[in-house]
Amino acid sequence: MKNRNIKVDMLARVEGEGSLLVKIGDGKVKDIKFGVFEPPRFFEAFLRGREAMEAPDITARICGICPVAYQMSAVHAIEQAWDMPITGPLRALRRLLYCGEWIESHALHVYLLHAPDFLGYEDGLAMAKDHGAAVERGLQLKKVGNELVSLVGGREIHPINVRVGGFYRVPAPRELRPLRERLRWARDAAVETVRWTASLPFPDFERDYEFVALQGPGEYPFNEGRIVSSRGLDIDVRQYEECFVEEHVKHSHALHSVIKKRGAYFVGPLARFNLNHELLTPLAAEAAREAGLRAPCQNPFKSLIVRAVEIVFACEEALRIIDSYEMPERPFVEPAPKLSTGCGCTEAPRGILYHRYNTDAAGLITDAKIVPPTSQNQKTIEADLAMLVEQNLSLPEDRLTLECEQAIRNYDPCISCATHFLKLRIERE
Repeated sequence: MKNRNIKVDMLARVEGEGSLLVKIGDGKVKDIKFGVFEPPRFFEAFLRGREAMEAPDITARICGICPVAYQMSAVHAIEQAWDMPITGPLRALRRLLYCGEWIESHALHVYLLHAPDFLGYEDGLAMAKDHGAAVERGLQLKKVGNELVSLVGGREIHPINVRVGGFYRVPAPRELRPLRERLRWARDAAVETVRWTASLPFPDFERDYEFVALQGPGEYPFNEGRIVSSRGLDIDVRQYEECFVEEHVKHSHALHSVIKKRGAYFVGPLARFNLNHELLTPLAAEAAREAGLRAPCQNPFKSLIVRAVEIVFACEEALRIIDSYEMPERPFVEPAPKLSTGCGCTEAPRGILYHRYNTDAAGLITDAKIVPPTSQNQKTIEADLAMLVEQNLSLPEDRLTLECEQAIRNYDPCISCATHFLKLRIERE
């Protein structure tokens, strides 16, 4: 077998830019580097000295696809620091806002970013020429998610209505009711999306992963829960930094996150499904069964189906919240800043997103830590690629390159969050 290197200079259909170098010698992968070359954006640094009340709006700018996740992790961390439990309708509205983000983000990924890989198209526009109805369904699903985010969050991108303690303004029930018909359509379209994704050709690829996700309290996770894993980890969010550590690698500006003394792990829809499938709504669970999904599912390519199942769940959950919603007396709980430390972890569409803030008595941030899901998946992505390349060394270089890109897109990487993909280089020695 000829030695060679594989290089991809720009990965399309992900949020951001990055690179991949694969070195092959003697028929084996000798080195693999998944790099993020976008310069660090120093969000953690310039949060220092800012009022903690500003954190939700500042951190939302980290990502244009999942700003709600950054806002939610921020407010949960600060509210924990200041002993502010948020319950009742305010808590429900936060789950409703998260439903909108999951719907729009998953629909974008399924129909425009990843399905073209499975069907052999360069992009979603090319795919639309032959699969126009499917692409239109995806765009309409995304629009429903955007409408939900806009109504609860104040606008579609970088919502402005979230604050520590709740919201600046809460909707009246009559404002939410018009969305019910749209969400019923979206629920049915999501069930069809599950069937459609399940019909796609999936590579025969499995690895033994340690899956990590939130779990509890008795509900499929969005905002709250303990951090658990498929290998017995079960910790409070405040123990995150005792069990997880970020490591610097020379080939990437983004840090790699590992479980101490154990290594790489897997966050995102597949992890959530494997650890929480029993908490899916009945229709979402039925859609998963009909699609042939069984836990544990170890094939990362089938995360595409899981994302479709989670759209079904998000639509059902949104309808449940709207139908039972009662407007709270006040839109927020008044914060009481103090010298303290608080941690928050919520389920972004791509996986757990951890925030930690130290505040002084005046409510200023003295230290901040943010660990996005893509940086947590980076070592797992590299391990997937090493196995995938070794299994497919006989493929022509252009085909092998596409296989690598498809494998990376399994994780829906938001590389700019992690600190943009893809430059791929394959070198054969």
